[in-house]
Amino acid sequence: MAFGGFNQGDARPLQSEINMVPLIDVMLVLLIVFMITAPLLTHSVKIDLPQASSQPNQEKPETVSLALDADGRLFWNNEALDEAALPARLAAAAAQTPQPELHLRADRNTRYQTLAEVMSKARAAGIEKMGFITQPETEAARP
Repeated sequence: MAFGGFNQGDARPLQSEINMVPLIDVMLVLLIVFMITAPLLTHSVKIDLPQASSQPNQEKPETVSLALDADGRLFWNNEALDEAALPARLAAAAAQTPQPELHLRADRNTRYQTLAEVMSKARAAGIEKMGFITQPETEAARP
């Protein structure tokens, strides 16, 4: 009879190696399938596209330099500015398209309170981009 349990009368020892022949057969079949389908993927439909000549308009926003000295005086692009005129200048700058970047330059001895008030006025006027301008530390100045 062809049916039987495990190792009933079979004198063959158990096989402890992996049979690689079926794996190689599957690999060769896949290789043939890919070799046939790969050239089909590179074909494309030839279309004569219209030509257009246009350049993207990339406007770089201007930068506004607002300097504060140790005495609390303000300078708008190196021009002296009265503190009462600052909100109007900031609002005018915020209304521009594209909006300019505000670069804050403060003296080393400027009070933080004064700088915080200027930043608050700029944010209230609608200025989105602000940055601090500093000078890099030189090797001789390092302790």
